[in-house]
Amino acid sequence: MRNGFVSLVGAGPGNADLLTLGALKTLQSAEALLYDALVSEDILALAPQRCVKICVGKRGDRLSVSQEKTNELMVRLANKGLHVVRLKGGDPSMFGRVEEERQHLDRHGVAHKTLAGVTAASAAAAQFEFPLTHRGEARAVTFLTGRTRDGSVDLADARVSDPETSLVFYMSSHNARHIEAALSAAGRAAATPVVLIENAGRSHARAITTRLDQMAAETETAAWDGPVLIAVGDAFAYARMAAAAVPLVARR
Repeated sequence: MRNGFVSLVGAGPGNADLLTLGALKTLQSAEALLYDALVSEDILALAPQRCVKICVGKRGDRLSVSQEKTNELMVRLANKGLHVVRLKGGDPSMFGRVEEERQHLDRHGVAHKTLAGVTAASAAAAQFEFPLTHRGEARAVTFLTGRTRDGSVDLADARVSDPETSLVFYMSSHNARHIEAALSAAGRAAATPVVLIENAGRSHARAITTRLDQMAAETETAAWDGPVLIAVGDAFAYARMAAAAVPLVARR
């Protein structure tokens, strides 16, 4: 029996047009597919019909297959001699727990490779036409998650208070009020531009522009149905409509 192999692949934020060529070729050679809940049907349709498809990813706080179970599935399927594609939303290295999966595969002697994907912040920046960095205004960008493993919010970082650092929060809409308070306490101006982006990179994406002192209220009153990014910083004042995007709501 031939040896199995695991490909840890970034699917991007959901639009099949944002798949890399490497991801597409790898997906088309899959014999077993373990995919995140946020991977779109358009992308799943690119896998061979004979491929075994198992949804293992969670969406927000909803129930899902545990990480431990996902790790076990990868090893079990690879040990059957299959090419296993672990298809992850966005980029595997960005809040994707990919290193936990690589370490598990290493411990069990399973060969693997990782393919990068387009992360949601990059997709949002292109879709709603704002820069992540901008000469003279934003010389750095920091990607954060608004919650730690125990569910608390920890923003004790010097970059958070730097007005020339753009901040993009992943998986943080439920903690918007805590983030607003922490950034204000760190010295960020009340009028700092904020963009809230839902379903970045997809055809039904939407964005709301606001400011830091109104961010929590806007986040809590919006009827979100998909993953939300919170982008904070002066560079995000340039957010504008792109031809392919749904109307952007400006509230200042």
